[in-house]
Amino acid sequence: MSGAAVEAGRTLAMGQDEAVGSGRSSVDAPFGRALARLGKARSDIVGLTADLGKYTDILPFRDAFPDRFFNVGMAEQNLVAVAAGLARSSKVPFATTYGVFATRRAYDFVAIALAHSNLDVKIVAGLPGLTTGYGGTHQAIEDLALMRMIPGLTIIDPCDATEIEAATEAIAEHRGPVYMRLLRGAVPVVLEPGYRFEIGKARRLREGTDIGIVSTGFMTERALDAADALRKQGISAGVLHVPTIKPFDAEAVAEFAAGVGRVVTAENHVVVGGLASLVVEALFDRGIARKVTRIGLPDRYIECGAVPTLQAKYGLTTQAMIQTIAGSETAA
Repeated sequence: MSGAAVEAGRTLAMGQDEAVGSGRSSVDAPFGRALARLGKARSDIVGLTADLGKYTDILPFRDAFPDRFFNVGMAEQNLVAVAAGLARSSKVPFATTYGVFATRRAYDFVAIALAHSNLDVKIVAGLPGLTTGYGGTHQAIEDLALMRMIPGLTIIDPCDATEIEAATEAIAEHRGPVYMRLLRGAVPVVLEPGYRFEIGKARRLREGTDIGIVSTGFMTERALDAADALRKQGISAGVLHVPTIKPFDAEAVAEFAAGVGRVVTAENHVVVGGLASLVVEALFDRGIARKVTRIGLPDRYIECGAVPTLQAKYGLTTQAMIQTIAGSETAA
């Protein structure tokens, strides 16, 4: 049996990547590579983890700068507190853990120790949404909703390896606390050469008039593939990629929505409180009336299982997106 077949049939061990096999070229550990490059240029950058260095791709930085790397153990509140102290000592800490631990376990510390004082700490959070099969204890399916409620916290959900590297550089230059979702391991390259990442800016990647897909994170890869497939069915689908959840580019979303017949949101997150909610708020505030179809996870804990199986079950695959969009277009 091939490795892909084994992966599709069972939950992998924690150290194994739950890749879904897009067929695109990929880059190993783009976050760690980018952080190591930044470390060479800037002596103020330090790395921290809560006993998850191997699983959050920060080891390239650790190996290059062992005296600037700190493992605080399985203590996420302490991770944030130590990072806050380092920030008050003129350092720029990059702290890594899983999204569920950075949010559920350390939420008050992020809100008060970091955001309340506008400290220059970057939290890089692994296993966003359905990128692990380890069930509700490890799947950060509500992290964007939680973190967008914290005043002053910048929130990034990158699409691919290119954007992870660019976003890592951008948040290092940005002054203030940041929460960035992390795609780890062998991360696909999706965005075209010359793509430019800018905090707070959405990017139109496909033009279309019938359907406008507003996507974030790895769902942008699916959105682009779905748009190409739908075009062959005679459906003109545009794609607006929104890598910054906060500050949200509401003007770009409104302009995009005004030029299409229907809007679809696509996110690796529950459909309440995240991208879909932001899009609906942006359209309502500007008096733009469009039917919005939400693609994302239901308001429930997700079971354990192989990632490709779970993504197919909950509609996060390209094929599921095509069916949802084509169905909504037919029903219109």
